Amino acid sequence: MAAERDSEGLAAARPMLTDLYQATMALGYWRAGRARDPAEFELFFRRCPFGGAFALAAGLRDCLRFLRTFRLQDEDVQFLASVLPRDTDPAFFQDLRSLDCSAVTLRALPEGSLAFPGVPLLQVSGPLLLLQLLETPLLCLISYASLVATNAARFRLIAGPDKRLLELGLRRAQGPDGGLTASTYSYLGGFDSSSNVLAGQLRGVPVAGTLAHSFITSFSGCEVPSDPMLAPAVGESPGVDLAASVKLWLERVCACLGLGVQEPHPGERAAFVAYALAFPRAFQGLLDSYSVRRSGLPNFLAVALALGELGYRAVGVRLDSGDLLQQAQEIRGVFRTVAAQFQMPWLESVLIAVSNNIDEEELARLAQEGSEVDVIGIGTSVVTCPQQPSLGCVYKLVSVGGQPRMKLTEDPDKQTLPGSKAAFRLLASDGSLLLDLLQLAEEPPPQAGQDLRVWPRGAQEPCTVRPAQVEPLLQLWLQQGQLCEPLPSLTESRAFAQWSLSRLSPAHRQLQNPALYQVGTGPGVGCPCVLCPIAAHQPPSLLPAGCTL
Repeated sequence: MAAERDSEGLAAARPMLTDLYQATMALGYWRAGRARDPAEFELFFRRCPFGGAFALAAGLRDCLRFLRTFRLQDEDVQFLASVLPRDTDPAFFQDLRSLDCSAVTLRALPEGSLAFPGVPLLQVSGPLLLLQLLETPLLCLISYASLVATNAARFRLIAGPDKRLLELGLRRAQGPDGGLTASTYSYLGGFDSSSNVLAGQLRGVPVAGTLAHSFITSFSGCEVPSDPMLAPAVGESPGVDLAASVKLWLERVCACLGLGVQEPHPGERAAFVAYALAFPRAFQGLLDSYSVRRSGLPNFLAVALALGELGYRAVGVRLDSGDLLQQAQEIRGVFRTVAAQFQMPWLESVLIAVSNNIDEEELARLAQEGSEVDVIGIGTSVVTCPQQPSLGCVYKLVSVGGQPRMKLTEDPDKQTLPGSKAAFRLLASDGSLLLDLLQLAEEPPPQAGQDLRVWPRGAQEPCTVRPAQVEPLLQLWLQQGQLCEPLPSLTESRAFAQWSLSRLSPAHRQLQNPALYQVGTGPGVGCPCVLCPIAAHQPPSLLPAGCTL
């Protein structure tokens, strides 16, 4: 863990990234002599994001890193002392200095799992005071990670399996931490790569990028390369003056395209030559700095053909404005024409990348059958989650001292299910998902092939299901502060997420007006009031609908 801590630095939350009322409650627990009472909290969300029928669980790796390194430093305790009452017993602050997560146990959905309303993403058990202090950081680490992973998964479902998706939202993200989280978990959700170099360094996310308009417009055409010579890709033949070769190829390209040789912008061509000299094996052209058809495309082709003559292969072009779908069609047609004209067949398959405020609607258009777009760069729409900026996760107490705890409230949607619970996914004989089941941890687990009485979420009456398969959902990751097994790599979690999504039925996978996936409770939880001694003394008007207590 030490090496991971060194490499990650400030990439995960710190103990002081919390709300003040966590500290005030901690003092209250301590004064009441309840700091070490054994407790359990659950972290979950109440509604699927974006109007969809699913979410992807994410952020677990950051939570584990946070828990295993949790320790209040002297300066942290000193600051808390400055904002808490002056007459606070110094022994309280001394106890804060000794806090760590060696008594914390964590169960969670594996990263990349399908997640549904009410089913815990995390179950955290340990001393009451400490678990209270963990609330805000854990919510912060899980909520946005799961939201952006789910958003990325929606983009992947729209794009299909073959289009390459590049996340390039760092400059649009809500701060540096948000940028790193977005790049990490958009990759988990199905993107292929990110422009974020730090995500590559710290998290192993594949990084990719081209060049910006500033690079191209910085050249006027008067610049002379310090070393214009480029050796062939193979062999030991003498180098060629690339700029001179490009000038000759430009005449042939313009004749082929019916353009005057003066039309392509000389500064753009000089920029392409400079980039090609730096990256002869990975040359890419940004085509729309001036005019795609009259400048960017012929300049790119001249450089690409000059490189091709030396045995190199240009890898792609990018469009960042205009009708991206139509331009991609036209460019592919030009590539085919020029490839045939100059016997350069590889030119036909040069990748076409697009970007420019692409949202779900535009992505669906770019991904339609017959589209010539190969790579799609998405920034703002994936990292800011504009359709829904928060997942709305909550962290609720479900037991203290082995006794269940329940929140009733004035809003039925905010009522909680008391007690320590187990979660299972029930499947039909064809492997399709039937429902997720919550039941008390001490109840015997459901058995495949046996009838099970279930209370569906929001239903007034129970129903009976007979699952062909039963899968436990919550995995033990941390026990008494010790990691139980290595966390899968980010790439493995990404593959697991795509497998998880493939199990959804088309009705649950569709992004507009999907069928809602069912979450139910077992007999012990179906009417939760019987489990709560406080609820047992409430008048009927305060009990959940359908309760017969």
